Amino acid sequence: MKNEMDKLLAEKIVILQGDLTDMDTDAIVNAANNDLQLGGGVAGAIRRRGGDEIQRECDEIGSIPVGYAAITGGGKLKARYVIHAASMQLGGRTTAAALGHSVAHSLRIASERALKTIAFPAVGTGIAMFPLEECANIMLDETAKHLRHPTSLEKIYFVLFDEKACDIFTRALKRLKPEGASKS
Repeated sequence: MKNEMDKLLAEKIVILQGDLTDMDTDAIVNAANNDLQLGGGVAGAIRRRGGDEIQRECDEIGSIPVGYAAITGGGKLKARYVIHAASMQLGGRTTAAALGHSVAHSLRIASERALKTIAFPAVGTGIAMFPLEECANIMLDETAKHLRHPTSLEKIYFVLFDEKACDIFTRALKRLKPEGASKS
């Protein structure tokens, strides 16, 4: 069982350095505020690359509770959808509970829509200043929990801005591997 989970994580979770808005996946995840206002950081980059239609769809949805997520079209992005993980209030900070819940909800939305691929940034570590290492642990733990159940998701990408973030997420993923599993 432990080796099966280790293999599942290795097959389905990909950590890479790059630009989230370049990902050709079914969905990318926006590090959102609960008012779904695409201002700065990841949200601003998504708006610039994807176009104003994403913000218009967000406006139609309106405010959502912190810790939840909403889905819109991908506009001009390669990704078909944007899932907006609301880990904070507008101008606020991300908490561990809100981060975990918004990541889990994002994964559920993707699976409910029968999506096969999704790409996440390090949610909450930019404007909301959530600690990167804690973010990696929470996001990867929620992903592992999701993968223990039936899901349509075949690949879950973590697309990180720099090498330091990639290293932190890679170490966090290795810690998730069950005890006694082989190290790569």
